Amino acid sequence: MLRIITQQADVRAELQRICDRTHDEQVHHKEATVREVLQAVKRQGDKAVLHYTAEFDHQTLKPEELRVSGSELDTAYQQVSKDLLEAIRLASRQIEAFHRQRVPKSWVHFGDDDVVLGKRYTPVDRAGLYVPGGRATYPSTVLMNAIPARVANVPRVVLVTPPGAHKAINPAVLVAAQEAGVQEIYRVGGAQAIAALAYGTETIPKVNVITGPGNIYVTLAKKLVYGTVGIDSLAGPSEVLIIADDTANPVHVAADLLAQAEHDPMAAAILLTTDTSLAKNVQVAVERQLIDHPRRIDTEKAIAHYGLIVVVESLEAAAQFSNEFAPEHLELEVEDPWALIQHIRHAGAIFLGHSTPEAVGDYLAGPNHTLPTSGAAHYASALGVETFLKHSSIIQYSETALQKVAGAIDLLATAEGLPSHADSVRRRVQQDE
Repeated sequence: MLRIITQQADVRAELQRICDRTHDEQVHHKEATVREVLQAVKRQGDKAVLHYTAEFDHQTLKPEELRVSGSELDTAYQQVSKDLLEAIRLASRQIEAFHRQRVPKSWVHFGDDDVVLGKRYTPVDRAGLYVPGGRATYPSTVLMNAIPARVANVPRVVLVTPPGAHKAINPAVLVAAQEAGVQEIYRVGGAQAIAALAYGTETIPKVNVITGPGNIYVTLAKKLVYGTVGIDSLAGPSEVLIIADDTANPVHVAADLLAQAEHDPMAAAILLTTDTSLAKNVQVAVERQLIDHPRRIDTEKAIAHYGLIVVVESLEAAAQFSNEFAPEHLELEVEDPWALIQHIRHAGAIFLGHSTPEAVGDYLAGPNHTLPTSGAAHYASALGVETFLKHSSIIQYSETALQKVAGAIDLLATAEGLPSHADSVRRRVQQDE
C-alpha cells in the first residue's frame, strides 16, 4: 500500500532514500557486471555482443542479423494500424515544431580594431540512440531521441533496441524510426548495446554521442563510457512528484502516480499535498486502480518501495521538498499552478494544472521526455537539439588589436610561469614594430 507520512521530520530522509535508490549495494554489484560487458565488447566486438544478447535477452543471433533489414522496415508499415500511424505522425510534427524553436544559431560580432568574436555550432558526426524494450514498447522514445538529432542535422544516426521474441522488433518502433528519418537500426540492447556504440564493432559503428533512457544496466553503462563518448544524461529509473491541493481529483492523481510506477520496479511515485482527505482518497484510489492492472507485479513493487504520500503544511513547503528532490517529472495539480511555479527551481519537466497529466509530455506535447532523474535535475536538463551539437569559439585579432592587449597578455602569462605564451605575443608585436 502507498504509505502516508505526516511527520515532517521523516520527509527529507524518505525523499533522500528514494533519490538514492540507484546507489545501493545491489547497484554496485550490477556495475561490476556492466564493466565486464563493456570490456568484452571493446575487445571482442560482435562476438561479445552476440554472446550477451543470448545470455541476457535469450535471443541467438548471427552477425548479419544484428542490423534490421530493409524488408523488415517495409513490412512494419503493414503491421501498424492507420490510426497508430497517424498518431505517430502527429507526435512527430509536434516534437519537431518544438525542437526547431531551440536550435542555437552561430554568430559573430565585429568589434573595434577589427576584432571578430563568435560562436559556431556544428553537429556531431554520428549519434547513437538507445530505445528500451522488454517490459514495454516505446515508439515515443524513438521520436524523442531521433527528431532532435535530425533537427540538429547529424549526418549519421544509429538506433539500437533489444530484440523481442523470435528476434523481432516491435513494428511501431520501426515505423517511428523511419518517420523520424532513421534507417540504421540494430537489434541489440542492454549494456552490450551501449558498449557497441561507444567502442564500435565489426557491424555497429562507433558514435560520438549516446542518448536515450534504459534500465539500470543501460544507465550504468552510459555512466562508465562517458568521456569516450558524450551522453545526454543518466536517465532512469523514472519518477514523478505531484504537488496537489484540495482542488485535485484523487482518481486522477492516483492514475498519474501509477503511470510512473508501471514503468519499472524501481520507479518512484510521490505525492505532496496540503489536504489530508486527498491523501487518504488517493491511497484508496491507487489500490482500486491496481486491481487487474496488466503490470500489477512491477507496479506494486514500485509503489511499495518507492511510493510515498506526504501531507505538508503549505504549498511553499511542498515546493521546498520538491526542489530538494529535483524530480524528473513534476505535476502541479493545484488551483493556481502559475503562482506555485515561481517557487520551483529544479525539475526535469513541469506539468501545470489539472488537465495536464505527465502522459501528455510523454507522447506529443513537444518537449522532450528524456529527462534527468535521481536528483540530476539540480544540474542537468532535458535531451534536446543541443545534445547533438557542439560549439566552437571564433576569435580573430588584427595587428592593431594585438598591439593594444600585448602588455596585459605578457603580464598574465608571466604571472602563470608560461614564458612561451608571452613570447608568442611579444614576437609578433616586436616584428610589427
